[in-house]
Amino acid sequence: MLSKFLTGTGLINVGAPPGRDDKMPVPETHYANGHPMHPPYPDGMETALFAMGCFWGAERCFWQQEGVYLTAVGYAGGFTPNPTYAEVCTGLTGHTEAVFVVFDPATVSYGELLRLFWESHDPTQGMRQGNDRGTQYRSAIGVFSEKHKLQALAAMQAYQEQLAQAGFGTITTEILENPELYYAEGYHQQYLAKNPGGYCGLRGTGVSCHA
Repeated sequence: MLSKFLTGTGLINVGAPPGRDDKMPVPETHYANGHPMHPPYPDGMETALFAMGCFWGAERCFWQQEGVYLTAVGYAGGFTPNPTYAEVCTGLTGHTEAVFVVFDPATVSYGELLRLFWESHDPTQGMRQGNDRGTQYRSAIGVFSEKHKLQALAAMQAYQEQLAQAGFGTITTEILENPELYYAEGYHQQYLAKNPGGYCGLRGTGVSCHA
């Protein structure tokens, strides 16, 4: 289910592909840093999930951040279990393209990751980012603890005030509680490390986040 803390998305489960029981196979190790793609992760690590448009560029934003141990891309917030990229692109699965982040809070705080999230895309655009249009490009934050949920909501409120002062509209970012991430196909994982000249549509608003 989609957890709606703002205006909601209006997504309806009509004609969603049935999906499948088998998980999408992904490489054993992260292409950019060599860390294992599957748990267990080192002690003390925390997890987060961010959706901010095309996940190729979004993933690179986070794996380049000091203190991030692992990133992986996938689909979250919708109805279809273990969907394919082609199914997600129909708009019928309800999923958005997302980045799963495993990080060391002793090196990078959750608040710093939130700031990177807000400043790296335009969270007021609804079902698109730039020229990428569709439900799979909508903005979302997945939270896995009450502490992170409260931090995300507080940061959203603070950034909304800053955006409004700069002439932007209402933030449409969803907060998803304990979302399940369905891994995307292996070729999507760390795509821009494998294809440095590949497409990246990320564009921020130019407004700094002081949450």
